[in-house]
Parts: sequence; C-alpha cells; structure tokens
Amino acid sequence: MDTLGVFVGLDYHDESVQVCVVDREGRMLANECCRNDQRAIVDCVHRYGRQVQAAVESCTGAANLADELVAAGWQVNLAHPGFVRRMKQNPDKTDWHDAHILADLVRIGYLPRVWLAPESVRELRQLVRYRQQLADSRRTAKLRIRALLRQQRLRPPGGINAWTRRWRKWLLEEAALSVQGRWVVEQHLWELASLAERLREVETRLQSLCENDPEVIKLRAQAGIGPVTAWTLRAEIGRFDRFRTGKQLARFCGLSPRNASSGQKQADAGLIKAANPQLRTVLIEAGHRLARYVPRWRQLALRLRSAGKPGSVVAAAVANRYVRALYHQMLAA
Repeated sequence: MDTLGVFVGLDYHDESVQVCVVDREGRMLANECCRNDQRAIVDCVHRYGRQVQAAVESCTGAANLADELVAAGWQVNLAHPGFVRRMKQNPDKTDWHDAHILADLVRIGYLPRVWLAPESVRELRQLVRYRQQLADSRRTAKLRIRALLRQQRLRPPGGINAWTRRWRKWLLEEAALSVQGRWVVEQHLWELASLAERLREVETRLQSLCENDPEVIKLRAQAGIGPVTAWTLRAEIGRFDRFRTGKQLARFCGLSPRNASSGQKQADAGLIKAANPQLRTVLIEAGHRLARYVPRWRQLALRLRSAGKPGSVVAAAVANRYVRALYHQMLAA
C-alpha cells in the first residue's frame, strides 16, 4: 500500500475533520471523523499508506492545517470552495460525502486548486486586513458624526472644511448641539483619536515588516503605488508569477467585466462578483488617482469620458488596464 500511495479528502471544521481515504482505483478505504488535530489525522491515514496526496477546501484555518500536514510529509492542495460546490452535483450534503468527493477529485487530478500562501504572506495579510478594519471603523465613526449634525440641522460657517482643526473647534465649542448629542459626538471623537493611534501602530509594524521585502520594493517603484497599496498587493496577491497572464490577474482582483450574453445578445453586467473585495477597492482607488495625475492613464480616462462612460466605470477600466500592465512590469523587474 505504501508504494502505491493514497488520496485523502478532508472536510474541515473547527472541532473535527472528516477524513476520507481512497486508493488509486477509487476504492474507499476509510471515511471517519477525527479530532481537528494534525497527529490524529496523520495516524488515521497512515494505517493505509504513507505516500499521501490530500485536499482540503480553502477556509479559515485550512492553510495552517495544510502546513502542519506538509511538515508530516504529505502533499496537500487547497481546493477552491466555489468550484468544488458546483462540481459536487450531489443532493446529499453531509461531511461524509464532501470528504469523499474531495478525495476522488484529487485522485483523478481534477481538483480546482488555489494557492497556498506561505506563512510570511499570511502574517502580512493579517496586518493588512486589520489595518483595513480600523480604516473602516474610522470612516463609520465620521459618517455617524455627520449624520448627527444633519439630524440636528447644524452646518459649520462657510469656508470651514470638515475634519480640520477649525472644524473640530467649531464642533466642540460653537455648534448648538443638544446635551445628549454633544456627549455622543465627544464619544465618537474619542473613538477617532483611539483609531488614529492604532492605525499609526499597525502602519509602523507594516513598514518594519515590509522594509526589506523585494516584492514591496518593486511595487513601490511603480507609478501610482503608495505604501498602503503596495502592502495590500503583496498580502493579497503574494506572487505575480502564479498567474499566467495579466488578464487572469485582473480577474482575480475583481476588475474584469461580467459577461451576460445569450444567443445574439451580447452585454456586460458590471464587474465580476467572485473576487477579492479588498484588492478591488484598493485598485479602483488607485485608478481614480492615476486618471488624474499620470498622463498615460489620464488620456485613457478622457477618451472613456468623451464616450459617455460614468466616472466609476472609467476608474474601473483604468484600474483593469493598469493591473495588467503592472503584471508584466513586475515579472520583468
């Protein structure tokens, strides 16, 4: 059995993992529930063979389990959960069937794989996503303050821009807020100060972590890419050479138009849904900047606007073309 090897499907859960083992002919050797523990899973499978090819659907915690199993000598692939779901075509939705299908897909070489990012990239990804969570919280707090001012029909004097020192002074000392409204505003301002401090801390940590990263250095050398964009691209893309073409990378970033065609009718229906939302946001924001400040992309934006395209479509188109060009620049650098 050892010389032939076995194929394993792992249906991952927080407390347990359903383990299915099949041989090269597809005969099921075992399908049982194990503790979510590397040693327990290895002991279960090694009763049937030690040359192991395994598959586990990509989900929270699956990458760390894959690393542990690779250290035990296994060959482990992460499976794309969306594609696997469409391929199952099985009315029975149980852990037993899910593990069996994963084992069979890896056996016949038809498993839709996703990239298993190394631990260093996953660590960077945690920091980048935490920073984005803080930035989202800051935006939410600001929106709540603006909503409260609208509710109480308060506007700053002319010539005072929001969030400047003069605006904050007006808000705290001059605005005719109600008693409870003033208390709520003070709480939001305290929250904003706390978020600003935490953002500085995480950005300092990111700067230190990426200071000597060659991919980040190459990204920072490209036009239109600042530190936050570079950190996000490095964390979410990892390696540019894992994509075959720039078009494939643009689709991964969520910048490709979704086709909605039938028969003789050809139409686009916005951007594709299945994509990395954080990458899409960062790159579309970069598209807005590029359309304003970089001559090459400004010309493209002007041409699209003259054709009647709205600003959001223009920014997405610029971002799409830009990331495809960036792909070739990063491979050549």
